[in-house]
Amino acid sequence: MFKSTCAALALSFGLAAPVLAEIPNDADTLAIGAYRDNRTFDRAQLTGSHWMNYWQPVFDTLLKAKDDGSIEPNLAESYSYSEDGTELTLKLHAGVKFTDGTPLTADAVKANMEYLQNSAGQNKWMLAGVDKITVVSDTELVLHLAQPNPALLFGLATVGGVVALPSTLGTPEGAAHPVGSGPYIFDTKDTVTGRQYVYTRNPDYWNKDAYPFDRVSITPITELSARLNALRSGQIDAAVGEPRVVNEAKAAGLTVTSLPADFFGFFIADRDGKMVPALGNVKVRQAINMAMDKAQILKFVDGGMGKVTDQAVAAPNALYDPALEGTYKYDVDAAKALMKEAGYGDGFTVQMPDLASMSAYNPIVEQQLGAIGIKVDWVKVSPTSTIPELLSGKFPLFLFRLGGNSPWGDVVKYIAPTAPWNTAKTETPELDALLADAQKVLPGQDDAKYRAITDYLVKNAWFAPWYQIDSVYLTNKSVSVSLPVENITPYLYDYKKTGK
Repeated sequence: MFKSTCAALALSFGLAAPVLAEIPNDADTLAIGAYRDNRTFDRAQLTGSHWMNYWQPVFDTLLKAKDDGSIEPNLAESYSYSEDGTELTLKLHAGVKFTDGTPLTADAVKANMEYLQNSAGQNKWMLAGVDKITVVSDTELVLHLAQPNPALLFGLATVGGVVALPSTLGTPEGAAHPVGSGPYIFDTKDTVTGRQYVYTRNPDYWNKDAYPFDRVSITPITELSARLNALRSGQIDAAVGEPRVVNEAKAAGLTVTSLPADFFGFFIADRDGKMVPALGNVKVRQAINMAMDKAQILKFVDGGMGKVTDQAVAAPNALYDPALEGTYKYDVDAAKALMKEAGYGDGFTVQMPDLASMSAYNPIVEQQLGAIGIKVDWVKVSPTSTIPELLSGKFPLFLFRLGGNSPWGDVVKYIAPTAPWNTAKTETPELDALLADAQKVLPGQDDAKYRAITDYLVKNAWFAPWYQIDSVYLTNKSVSVSLPVENITPYLYDYKKTGK
């Protein structure tokens, strides 16, 4: 009733809802407005964040991440570690089939893992350390690790644990028309690539009660104003918002759900000074940390929805250390003094990517870095190339927001020498030793070794964090959601019907 009423009101008052949907929205449909278009369904190239919307309906994962970050069984009905943390045994639900009727076996799981490991996918780190996979039976396999990987369980609950039909791996058909064992089937008839992606219920799914909708539609809507209009009209039920539109969304009768999530700030990638020698000097990096008035940026640009921080990690997380907050206070004079001590009193020029998603901050970056003598040379980057361009290693400094994972997941994602977001592959003996100590800490054990890593990163100014920014998600009255601590959008099983 709510959806049809909204649509009628939109027509009667002439609201400019964008004509985006190909199929109508009704009470049995979950209609999501996505911030980004899908890139591929190739199992090795899948990612989290906004793109998880597209693959979660089709692909089941071995484990499941709860909203608080804890892990529980899923496609694998049980899992257990050896005492030394170097063997993980997974036991699968019996009788599960892919939607084409092919049995889902331990061999299929092994094929998917090996395909990801041998790929160039940015999330191959999720299976880091898995040296060998032994198939015990159709429903049991063992992952053998050279050394413990505390992030492995989280990886198996997200991209690392995806199971696609093995015959589609590495094929153009698999990249365009996915086949999995998940709660929904990709609807090739109603899907219009780039415009709307449609999924219909999998009648044979083993856990149907966790997914109350008969159909899911996902419409890429890049513009925030267009997403708001589509929500107002009832054309979609849910979409990513931003802190700056919270009041407008509430006034329109939408529900706002928020959660402190992403680290937001500068990635000082060229810490070795290979591209820009100045950035190899710790005093220059510390000066950058002191040059930004992050409290005022948070207040006036992002509506105060976040928490100023000096750490490139989103709490709660074992890497987070409250004692480090306040290490770098906004102080232009002190920043200038550090620049002079480092031999860069006259400043220098640095190339930064001009990203559409970060463009609102560009004038602030220019002004506040300029105040300590750092001139920014902007390089335009296409929205469709943002992630590949940032990960290419060509930019010595960039502004971005990145969600957290498990503590060791964050290490292998953007701290370790092989981490994709350690784009210059910086490495020091001191940090290597700290990482080696932390790798031996299994979940639930002593966090001090993780905090020692963050202490090193903060004092050596590997990053220049601004704040931990809130994720904002908008829904109409017919749908409710909860937000996970590790992702900017809800997981598919977080959407529920309200009956309104």
